[in-house]
Amino acid sequence: MTTPIPFADAARSFFESYWGSLFEGRDEAMVTLILLFVSHEVIYFGRCVPYWIADQIPALQKYKIQQKAIQNTAKNQWKVFRKVIISHFLFELPMIMGFHPIAVKFGMEISALPLPTLSKIIPQVFLFFVFEDFFHYWAHRALHYGSLYKHIHKVHHEWSAPFGLAAEYAHPLEILILGMGTIGGPLIWCFFTQDLHLVTILIWIALRLFQAVEAHSGYDFPWSTHNWLPFWSGAEHHDYHHMAFTNNFATSFRWWDHIFGTNKKYIAYKERKAKEHQAQKAKKVM
Repeated sequence: MTTPIPFADAARSFFESYWGSLFEGRDEAMVTLILLFVSHEVIYFGRCVPYWIADQIPALQKYKIQQKAIQNTAKNQWKVFRKVIISHFLFELPMIMGFHPIAVKFGMEISALPLPTLSKIIPQVFLFFVFEDFFHYWAHRALHYGSLYKHIHKVHHEWSAPFGLAAEYAHPLEILILGMGTIGGPLIWCFFTQDLHLVTILIWIALRLFQAVEAHSGYDFPWSTHNWLPFWSGAEHHDYHHMAFTNNFATSFRWWDHIFGTNKKYIAYKERKAKEHQAQKAKKVM
C-alpha cells in the first residue's frame, strides 16, 4: 500500500517538473525574457479588468474616490491603453532583455531546481517591497521638482483622477528611474547573498503590479487592501497625490510620508472631508 503524497508536496513536484520542462533544450536567456515579458503583460492588463468591469456597474460608482472628476471614459482608457502597450514594447521589453545577463552575473538561479520554498520567498519579497517603497519615495519626490516634473513626471500626472491602466502611463525616463527601484532591490540582495531565484522575481513583480494598478484604480472598496492592512497606501492614499499634485509620494506603505512630513496636506484634507460628512449627516437628522 503506497502512502499518499500530501497536496503541498504534490503541487511542488508538479511545479518543479513544469519549471524544468520550460527550460529543457531551450536557451535560458530567451525563456527568461518570454516569462518576464508575457507575465508582465498578462498580470498588468488582467489586473485592470476588474476595475474596468466596475466602471460598467452603476452600483459600484459610490466607491469611486473622486466623484466629480470623471476621467475613466472609454476614450481616455483607449488612449492610455495604446500608449502603454507601445511603451511596453519599445522601452520595457529592451530593459527586460538586459535582465538575464545581469542576473546571472550577480549569481541568480534561473532554471535551477529545486524551487525556493515559501519560507524563503515571503521574507525576500517583503524586503523588496520595503526597498522599492523607500527608493520610490525619494525618486518620486525628486520628480516633482523643476525640470524633472515639467519634462518627465508631468506625463504621468495628465490624469488627476487616475484609473488602473494609467499606472504605467509615464515618460520613458520615469519608467527607467522608478523601474530601478523595482529590480534594484532584488539585484542588490542577490549580489550580496547569492541566494535568489527567478521564481521569486516573478512573484515579486506580480505583486508589485497588483499594488501599482490598485493604487491608480480610483476606487476605494470595503475590501481594498488598506482597509484591512492599515499601513498599506492603496488607491485612497495615492489618489490624493494625483488630485492635489503633492504629498503621498510613497508607493506601497504610508510610513515614509508620515516620517518625513509629506502627508500633512493629505491629513488636513481628510479631516476637512470628515467634518463635511458629519455636517451633512447632522442636516439629514434635523
